[in-house]
Amino acid sequence: MTFKKVEDSQVTISELMLPSHSNFNGKIHGGYILSLLDQIAFACASKHSGAYCVTASVDTVDFLKPIEIGELVTMKASVNSIGSSSMVIGIRVEAENIRTGEKKHCNSSYFTMVAKNEEGKSVPVPGLMLKSREELRRFAKSLKRLENKVKRRKEFNDTDFISEEYLHIQELDNVKIEM
Repeated sequence: MTFKKVEDSQVTISELMLPSHSNFNGKIHGGYILSLLDQIAFACASKHSGAYCVTASVDTVDFLKPIEIGELVTMKASVNSIGSSSMVIGIRVEAENIRTGEKKHCNSSYFTMVAKNEEGKSVPVPGLMLKSREELRRFAKSLKRLENKVKRRKEFNDTDFISEEYLHIQELDNVKIEM
């Protein structure tokens, strides 16, 4: 098996936020940021795998601070962990006021990407060589997010949702149960 260093697949993009990217509140539209996130996740995963990659899931998208028109947005993506044909791409989004130089962390996201061949079949990806405590921390956090994802799927598919743990719902002020 071949291994690639995290740094070999890292991708950074920057883009100036224009009025055409804004929502009705004058902030940059979250959907536009999601589109950029998907693009950089694709670039990072494809760079690591050497294959065409598709988005399998978006595990987390945390919008921490709004992005303003005129700010320079920089996205940094790296492979945090891998499976046999999948990769978890961690992305950090920062916005910079280009007049003052002030930077703010606006978003963190985790995309699971899958490498595919020309027939659309999943293909193996190179292993991941971890060379720092930070890379090891990101890998471990990815494993924890995967555990939580599996747990959420199991809970979502559980059809026996009426149980003791949900009886407190009837005490909420904004819910009325008539069964």
